[in-house]
Amino acid sequence: MFAVTATQTDPDNPLKGLTLGDRPEPTVPEGWTTITVKAAALNHHDLWTLKGVGISQDRLPIILGCDAAGVDENGDEVIVHSVIGTPVNGDETLDPKRSLLSETYDGTFAEKVAVPAGNVVPKPAAISFEEAACLPTAWLTAYRMLFDKAALEPGSTVLVQGAGGGVATALIALGRAGGFRMWATSRSEEKRARALELGADRAFETGARLPERVDAVMETVGEATWAHSLSSLRPGGKVVTCGATSGMVAPTQLAQVFFLQKSIIGSTMGTRDQLARLAVFLEQTGVRPVIDRVLPLTEAEDGFAAMHHGDVFGKIVFTV
Repeated sequence: MFAVTATQTDPDNPLKGLTLGDRPEPTVPEGWTTITVKAAALNHHDLWTLKGVGISQDRLPIILGCDAAGVDENGDEVIVHSVIGTPVNGDETLDPKRSLLSETYDGTFAEKVAVPAGNVVPKPAAISFEEAACLPTAWLTAYRMLFDKAALEPGSTVLVQGAGGGVATALIALGRAGGFRMWATSRSEEKRARALELGADRAFETGARLPERVDAVMETVGEATWAHSLSSLRPGGKVVTCGATSGMVAPTQLAQVFFLQKSIIGSTMGTRDQLARLAVFLEQTGVRPVIDRVLPLTEAEDGFAAMHHGDVFGKIVFTV
């Protein structure tokens, strides 16, 4: 079958290890099932794998891709939940030995993917395969950050750092639909304008002084925006962080945290049940993922190059 594979890693030239071509069809362990992939979405995780982050050389070659929507063995349209783990208190993302598809097991950038039978959820008919493929990583991460970890009430003000990425655009769209006042930052004037079109109430240059402090900050950028995120919070506010694309090590003014009782909350992916509820949320509200471009899987290198150069607003989707 045709697949997109990581065959080597290079932190400076990640596309060097991207290989497109024939791979064996997946083996199916007991309790697993095969999904025929119709669409799959690109994530920074795929680019980091090619850079050598979070993967060892002995696991290569491995098929890339965390996200997919397709058809199961019964012919039903489904969305793939990409977290492989044993639930801890009902939450598989808390398993310290968990992995994502494309870390230990082959991923979704292929004609077929094998997953545990419990890792599929129904795809609502109103949502296309391309839209559904955006949900399992970026949109599920955003859903959990807003509605679970931040536990905000409608009318709250939320700052999204770094408008433009898949998680950031999902946060803006979901937050707007959830009744929050959404603010966003970006270095790019074009991305600030698009954030407003997407539903943000205000858009600011990265690092700009805000007109008032916010109830929560959604952090995906990390080192470059961390100080601004903490200083932008009201007393008792929350920073929810799910990633750090600009760097993992960021100084923290601890006096701000304890004296003003601010909370720093980590969030990773989401549960299978949350993915199912996210799909229903989109079906009921009419909110749909922002798709930057749709490419055939055979042109995956163009999508990886766009992400590598930061030329993206929303999700890049590959069709199979």
